[in-house]
Amino acid sequence: MTRFSPYRIQQGESNYPSFVTKYLQENTHRTLTAIGNSKILQNKALAVFCSNKCPGNIILKTHDLMKQIREKGITVISGFHSAVERECLNILLKGREPVIICPARSIDKMRIKTEYKKPLEDRRLLIVSPFTAKEKRISSERANERNRFAGAIATSIFIPYAEPNSNTEKLCRELLTWNKPVFTIQTGSAANLISLGVKNIENLVIAGAY
Repeated sequence: MTRFSPYRIQQGESNYPSFVTKYLQENTHRTLTAIGNSKILQNKALAVFCSNKCPGNIILKTHDLMKQIREKGITVISGFHSAVERECLNILLKGREPVIICPARSIDKMRIKTEYKKPLEDRRLLIVSPFTAKEKRISSERANERNRFAGAIATSIFIPYAEPNSNTEKLCRELLTWNKPVFTIQTGSAANLISLGVKNIENLVIAGAY
C-alpha cells in the first residue's frame, strides 16, 4: 500500500462525519472511500458551490475572498468541479489550510495529480468519495449527490453565484432547510439567493467565524 492508497471509512467509526447521517438520513452512505488525512473531516468546514457560468465581477471577487479565507486557515470542502471552484482550489492549495476534495465518482483508481502530492504528504488534504468502485464515471446525478454530501459535512456554505433555476440554486434551497448558514457575494447577480435569505460572505470573513 502506498501513502496515497485509498481506504474505507465505515459509518460508526470515529472518523466518519456524523453530519452525513444527520442530514442525509435514509440516503446516508455507509461506506466512504478516502485518500489522505481523514482527521480533517472533524474540522469546521466551509463548502463552496458555484454555477459553471459566472459573471466576471463575481469571479474576481471570489478570487479575492478565497485568498482571505486561505489566510484565515479555514478548511474548505467542495467538488471543485466548475471553473470557479477549480480556481478556488488552485488558490487554496498554495496556502497551509486543510482542504477536502469530493469527486463525483469513485476514487479507487484515481490518479493523484502532481499538485495534490505535497498537500497529501503534509496531511492537509483529504480526497473523499461516497461512491463505490463501480461508480467510475461522473454524471449530473452523481454531481448532485456529491454536492449534498459535501453540504452535509460542511458547517457553512459559500455560493458565489447560482444561475437562476439551476441545480446550484436548488441545492441552496435545500441547504437552507437544513438551517445551514449560507453566504454569497451580495451583488445584483445574487438577487435570487438574497431573496432566499442568503447572507453576505464578507460578514463571515470579517468576523473570522472560524
